[in-house]
Amino acid sequence: MKQTILAIAGRPGLYKLLTRGKNSLIVESLDAAHKRQPTFANDRITSLGDIAMFTNGDDVPLTKVLENLKTLESGKKSSLNIKTANGDQLREYFSKVLPDFDRDRVHTSDIKKLIQWYNILIENGITDFVDEKPAEEKPAEEKAAEEAPAVEEAPVAEEAPVAEEKPAEKKEAEAPKKKPAEKKEAPKEAEAPKKKTSKK
Repeated sequence: MKQTILAIAGRPGLYKLLTRGKNSLIVESLDAAHKRQPTFANDRITSLGDIAMFTNGDDVPLTKVLENLKTLESGKKSSLNIKTANGDQLREYFSKVLPDFDRDRVHTSDIKKLIQWYNILIENGITDFVDEKPAEEKPAEEKAAEEAPAVEEAPVAEEAPVAEEKPAEKKEAEAPKKKPAEKKEAPKEAEAPKKKTSKK
């Protein structure tokens, strides 16, 4: 879940990673439509496994916070209505999920988004928030995906020497041009007989 569930800046809700293309990712929205769409390098994409919440101590991974919320709600959707809850109600509710959260850096909008994401995941049957086994396998796949472009770029680097060899061939072609210049000296020897005739 950590690496395959994504948040995309400027787009509401969450998205599930389906496949990887050469220059894009194909994702599916986790809503009623389940619309598939591409995302590109200029899209700000963040996996839930890369997000953490501020606390008064060390930051806590978002997946752990979601697990705490699942425990609080016994695996059901949040009992708090984020559409009608005010700031104080959101903070009081979140203090049950993450008691040590940083009150200055964690805003009510962050709490509201977290609860919204949690509800989306529960509705889609995604509840293994802290499963570590997939997390170890998926980064290996990502490393392989990152190495792939490097292999594709290698032929480009090999083409450069080919372009440099072409001027070298032109220099070799210029060498024969100097040889005709040496042949021009031959006619000078033909003038020698003319001097002998003058002595007679």
